Amino acid sequence: MKIGMRANRPFIITAENQGQPVLNAQTILEALYMAPDQRQLGPVETFKLEDLAAPVTQPQQIFAVGMNYRDHSEEIHITLPKVPSIFTKFSSSLAPANVAVTAHGPKTDWETELVVMIGRGGREIPVADAMSHVAGVMVGEDLSDRDVQFENDNPQFSMGKSFENYAPIGPWLTTVDELANLDDEVITTTVNGQTMQQAPLRQLIFKVPDLVHYLSTVCDLQPGDLIFTGTPSGTGVGRDPQVFLKSGDQLTGHITHLGTLNITIK
Repeated sequence: MKIGMRANRPFIITAENQGQPVLNAQTILEALYMAPDQRQLGPVETFKLEDLAAPVTQPQQIFAVGMNYRDHSEEIHITLPKVPSIFTKFSSSLAPANVAVTAHGPKTDWETELVVMIGRGGREIPVADAMSHVAGVMVGEDLSDRDVQFENDNPQFSMGKSFENYAPIGPWLTTVDELANLDDEVITTTVNGQTMQQAPLRQLIFKVPDLVHYLSTVCDLQPGDLIFTGTPSGTGVGRDPQVFLKSGDQLTGHITHLGTLNITIK
């Protein structure tokens, strides 16, 4: 199932530009975990991508994983992690998939990522059971002000990645049963039509079940929590010479079968 938020209601995507609102649910998770015969669906409606809001706007927790692709760790000269390297983004940075973003500084960078939404929470979730706790997946952009991130000798991740609209997500949530193999999905980032990042999800060092398990050994995972799973090589800070986003740039983040983020930099 692909399900988004439109006009303050969960909206089941039935075709490329068509869907049906769920009339008796207020959130995606509420609609998702209803029995099909309990969902009250409205008539089929035509929609535009810009009509869709972020699938979730106030998760209790947003986790993000640094250095989760070997090539990206190498391009920013950071030692590969022994366990998942976790930081946080703040919910005030969340934005819909089609959004204009004001760059905070001259070194604003892109990081397209797979984002996981937790459906059933818990602690000490075994790796073997982890995917049953996942409501679905979506595309996310972990926009980053590199000046803020690297201002100290020891990088400070969360603050440089939590400015207004620095976490576009969407355009909808896709349940994993829709995907033949999550590892085969490919992340692609373009800036003004030029491909900057492209890598399959099989390159993740710590896979989704590993991340869900690891986080749950520390935190009580909650329904609606988000996990930004990391980005592949090709970021602006890792290039020689470095390249950063500027006013007027058109940034897209895409994952095969999950949709596209369309971001205008102001």
